[in-house]
Amino acid sequence: MTDPRIPEMKEFLKENLSEKRYTHSLNVAAAAKRLAEINGADADKCYLAGLLHDICKELPKPEQLELVKRSEFEVSEIELGAPKTHHAIAGAVFVKEKYGITDRDILSPIRWHTVGKGGMTLNEKIIYMADLISDDRSYGDIERIRKITYADLNRGLYEAFKWMIQENLEKCRLIPPSTYDAYNEYTALEISRLGDG
Repeated sequence: MTDPRIPEMKEFLKENLSEKRYTHSLNVAAAAKRLAEINGADADKCYLAGLLHDICKELPKPEQLELVKRSEFEVSEIELGAPKTHHAIAGAVFVKEKYGITDRDILSPIRWHTVGKGGMTLNEKIIYMADLISDDRSYGDIERIRKITYADLNRGLYEAFKWMIQENLEKCRLIPPSTYDAYNEYTALEISRLGDG
């Protein structure tokens, strides 16, 4: 059943995010719902996680860090030292504290939507990819990755993590262990698929 607080949540997002980020949140929610329907996940939970995934994106960095320190999820040293990843971890804490949402099928996808991890649940996969392929995204290879993802979620994840690793290498950024774990997992699946072809 759809959360009756969604209009209130949208109003909060509209007031606390830039117009661009608010539009992105709506687009991710829509992409998450579509991916959930294609892949047999709970569309309501995925929509909600997609809607709220960037709720802390534009909070001041010190406030994000304070929320990160209260996280019940594992946080690597690399993530602690990378403020760009804090909003995801903070978002899961904020959503739990503000809206009383304790369902890990909603909180965990919010937490992991920036770095990913090995052994992702279906909802975590969906939010990770919905964020990457939402309608407002326009980076170089987006159309190809979008098409692959809607046809085969795991292949989309392989393409996404391959792209993410390359981006971080080119920008001389540290890569969290969880991102490597995800890359290795989906690369192994891709190797297996190609071997079967």
